[in-house]
Amino acid sequence: MSDLLLVVAAALIDGDGRVLVQQRPPGKPMAGLWEFPGGKVERGEVPEAALVRELAEELGIEFDAATLAPLTFASEPLDGRHLMLLLYALREWRGTPEPRHATALRWVMPAELRGLEMPPADLPFIAVLEASV
Repeated sequence: MSDLLLVVAAALIDGDGRVLVQQRPPGKPMAGLWEFPGGKVERGEVPEAALVRELAEELGIEFDAATLAPLTFASEPLDGRHLMLLLYALREWRGTPEPRHATALRWVMPAELRGLEMPPADLPFIAVLEASV
């Protein structure tokens, strides 16, 4: 059995129903692709706490983990491991998101995600966001 890679991501949804995506920086795997912000769950960490930590590091925002709403997940092989990617919806946060570890940020309507180059694991999330926003 392959090692499980547990990753969390957030669909930040603003008052207009737009979703925030960030562009992966040069030098990283899948550089240039657009993705939902988030990251790996560390050993001994629960997914919601990992997302609070990751979004503080990546975007400079704060929020209460209780405001996260589980949305959907993706499960697929990735580089000899198995990726389990959990996507949460987040509608309330403090601070203005800024691209601390990304090349750029974009607010887009869910349907506009179809026109962006995204990692394969993120693609199934588009239809879920279109139906829920």
